[in-house]
Amino acid sequence: MGSDHYFSPSPRSGGGTRTIRVRLAGREVELVTAGGVFSPEHLDEGTRVLLDAVPAPPQTGHLLDLGAGWGPIALSLALQAPDATVWAVDVNERALDLVRRNSARLGLTNVNAVLPDDVPDDLRFATIWSNPPIRVGKQELHAMLARWLPRLADEATAWLVVAKHLGAESLQRWLAAELGLDVERADKSKGFRVLAARGTTAR
Repeated sequence: MGSDHYFSPSPRSGGGTRTIRVRLAGREVELVTAGGVFSPEHLDEGTRVLLDAVPAPPQTGHLLDLGAGWGPIALSLALQAPDATVWAVDVNERALDLVRRNSARLGLTNVNAVLPDDVPDDLRFATIWSNPPIRVGKQELHAMLARWLPRLADEATAWLVVAKHLGAESLQRWLAAELGLDVERADKSKGFRVLAARGTTAR
């Protein structure tokens, strides 16, 4: 895979932008993407499966898109919950720049596109939506999820989409065993599984 991935902090591959049309939160919108980020040509299938499966987000509070890429999940959250604060978190600086540009294109003022360490430590999240970067490797993936999922607010749910062939079932077991979450397979479509993870006191 080389050293330049969509999860590289500063991708070296061409950063020229392109415009794509996608449907988010019931709207047809034109957004910008670029090389060196995840799925720059189109809305990837896993993210579409997630967005089609999740219920409407909480209308207030702090909402987290973990691994934001060029922003389809964060933008969907922000469009559906204009009074909430959306945190679009990524390690890729180019991706964060694209989220900011796309938020501006849509007139959204409730999106914070930031590096992980720039999120205040005391925030709890009313929901987390994520198409997590499985290809970073199991150790890094587990460390990322162990950092963020325990920050769910009481009664809150994290929604994760994972390809079945990339370990959706083993991840479901790990979330329950290691993080103590109540995890359900909420949906399945096109080879993907949508997992709903809640604290065990959320019921």
